[in-house]
Amino acid sequence: MNALVFHDSGDAAVKSIPLPELRPTYMLIKVDSVALNPTDYKHITYGSSDAPVSVVGCDYSGTVLEIGSEVTKQFKIGEKVFGCAHGSHFTETYSGVFAEYAMVKGDVTMHAPTDPDPGLGMDDLATLPLGCITVGQGLFQPGKGLSLNFPGAGKGNEEWVLIYGGSTATGTLGIQFAKLAGYKVVTTCSPRNNDLVKSRGADKIFDYNDPECGAKIRAFTENKLKYAWDTVGESPHICAEALSSDSSICRYGSILDNDFPRSDVKHTATEMYTMFGEYYFKYEQHFPVLEEDYEFAKTWMTLVEKLVADGKIKPHPKRLESGGINGILNGMKDLEEEKVSGQKLVYKISE
Repeated sequence: MNALVFHDSGDAAVKSIPLPELRPTYMLIKVDSVALNPTDYKHITYGSSDAPVSVVGCDYSGTVLEIGSEVTKQFKIGEKVFGCAHGSHFTETYSGVFAEYAMVKGDVTMHAPTDPDPGLGMDDLATLPLGCITVGQGLFQPGKGLSLNFPGAGKGNEEWVLIYGGSTATGTLGIQFAKLAGYKVVTTCSPRNNDLVKSRGADKIFDYNDPECGAKIRAFTENKLKYAWDTVGESPHICAEALSSDSSICRYGSILDNDFPRSDVKHTATEMYTMFGEYYFKYEQHFPVLEEDYEFAKTWMTLVEKLVADGKIKPHPKRLESGGINGILNGMKDLEEEKVSGQKLVYKISE
């Protein structure tokens, strides 16, 4: 099969490699579409694998071809699915999905809707999974992130939640899930993306370029803001200024393990790759098996599957690019150079 692979930083290329061998808890799929995330270019820019090749890519949709003997979730051969994979894995190097075929973890894979809303295709579904599990870990997983009440329970009681970076692919999803859980959302973005975040349910929007952004959010929420979730991780001071001065009620969560300016506030960071319940090693760090993260991911992705099928989650706006696998490197360059805003880059791999 053709796949986008790398061995060392800067050497990513499309190559012909053998098909992956089926692992017991995995499924072999024919890839339909893939979507790009910043983690993809960061791995091939800064990472290094001991193996000859590591397949890149996390977000996918596709068709089931084989099912491992230890997959407990019910799937059928020929069924359409979508999900998140551990792309650019430095140990299990065939775990990426920027390829004609991919091996994906069965019990955290989602069934594609059998009766989707008009216009919701396999390319749209590919934009959802990584963002959705990141939202799940960051906002809702018990004992991690903000530990908010689950969507559907209606127990948010219209408390305010700050989602910093509301127009990012993860931010637009976070807004929707928080609203479904009964919270009110204050968010930040550039004014050009105001309509996008409004369409996803944001109640109040502030311009992060405003030097007084954090102070204005604190004033607007009457110094009662308990929760701030940072989908960018590069401007934690705004979240620190926005949160209530009463640190006993505050929590800050981020997608990056950054330094938060307020030592008086409990802050956490989440790592999407722990969702698979497997050990991994990258960037000179050992990441142990976190069984609780895997169990949460199975529960969460089942909920996401239902919400998508019910039409309650809108995908981030996509920008469908040409070139298939061969075009992905151009897209990752655009991401790295910050030429993409308010859109998710998507590539069709097969028709």
